Amino acid sequence: MELIEIKQRWNDVLDDLESTNRIVWIAFFDARLASCVDNVLLLDFSDATKFPDGHDLKSNLDQKHLDAVEASILKVFGIPLTVRIK
Repeated sequence: MELIEIKQRWNDVLDDLESTNRIVWIAFFDARLASCVDNVLLLDFSDATKFPDGHDLKSNLDQKHLDAVEASILKVFGIPLTVRIK
């Protein structure tokens, strides 16, 4: 799947995630879709205007959070993607 296709329907993924796991939806709402290679979707949370001193969201997320996003992706697109955090 191409990154552009995911970007076009990312709001559908977020809508599904909001209805199934609002906490994870809040965590992933600001994610930027960085790349999609070999069915691995790389998300980037860096935003110097919001976090000028940086942040470490990655260390606060665990596999259950990623699983929730992957489940919403599967529901929307019908294909499994592995989600990784940059």
